[in-house]
Order: sequence, then structure tokens, then C-alpha cells
Amino acid sequence: MKLLVVLAVIGVLLIAVIAIYNRLVALRNRFQNAFAQIEVQLKRRYDLIPNLVETVRAFMSHERETLEAVITARNAAVAGLQAAARNPGDADAIGALASAESRLGGAMVRFNALMEAYPDIKANQNAAQLMEELTSTENRVAFARQAYNDQVMHYNTFRQSFPAVLLAASFGHRADAALLDFADRPALQAAPAVKFS
Repeated sequence: MKLLVVLAVIGVLLIAVIAIYNRLVALRNRFQNAFAQIEVQLKRRYDLIPNLVETVRAFMSHERETLEAVITARNAAVAGLQAAARNPGDADAIGALASAESRLGGAMVRFNALMEAYPDIKANQNAAQLMEELTSTENRVAFARQAYNDQVMHYNTFRQSFPAVLLAASFGHRADAALLDFADRPALQAAPAVKFS
């Protein structure tokens, strides 16, 4: 009878260990799949940017420095994406991608501000269509990033929970997956004072 109880306990523990392992694998696969969705949208955006730059180059010929800054930032972001795609959970790779994306975002803000100064660009249908596609892609990237971050949170929460935390490292899940945030986090500023006199 004692042998049956011991075997039953061992069986329950074995099933629990298998369930934890399978859950960790499933959650890791989900956040990796979510990152793949970000990758698709970022590649689309990276393909649109050179097309947009080429479309407006004739209008902005004396803004060469800005155009080159956009392409340089885009190329750095492509390299960051390639590194992050090799290991979507790696904090260093995700951090490098986020940093490259922030620089690209800043370059695109300056580029967009310059485009507003040129009425010929606003009237150009190709430029307008590319800008619309780029805006649509930005929205898709935001949704994909949110889905990725949600999956990472599920993975990290389970990996850190008891009893998974006891077994995760031995199953190859040694570190938390990194969240992806493209926006620089500026320090909080005091609200401006409004006076009605």
C-alpha cells in the first residue's frame, strides 16, 4: 500500500513537472511568434522608408543631411531587428532594437517636419500614398508590439511563479524575456501653470 502511495505521489509530481515544462515552452513560443509579427511589420516599414526618401529627394535636394540621417537610422534599425530576431527574449538585443527604433523615430519626426514645409511634396500622390502606408504600418507595429509585450508578461509571470520558478532554469528558461518599448521615456515634467487674469 505504501508503495502505491509513493508511486502515486511520484506520478503526480512527474505530471506536474511535465505540465510546467510544456507551459514554459508554449509561452516562450507565443512571445517568439508575437515578435515575428513585429518583425513582419518592421520589415514593411523599413521597405517603405527608402521609397519615401527617394520620392521626396528631388523636392528636398538641399536637405541631404536629413535624408541621409533617416537612411542611416533605418539601416541601424534593420541591424537591430536582425539581432533581436535571432533571440527575441534577449534583453540586450531587444534593448538595442528599441534604441535603434527610437533613433529612427526621431529621424522620421525631423523628416516629416521638413516634408510639411514643402507644398509640392504634399501634392505628390506617391509621397502621400507612401506616407499613408507608413502611418498604417506604424499602427500595425504598435499593435504587434503590444501583443508581444502581453505574451512576454504571461511568460515572465509564469516563469517567476511557484513552482515553475524552481524548475525553469533547469529547463533552459534562465532569464525573463525583455519587453519592447520603442519610445524613450522622458523624465516627468511639472505641468505648466495656467493663469486666467
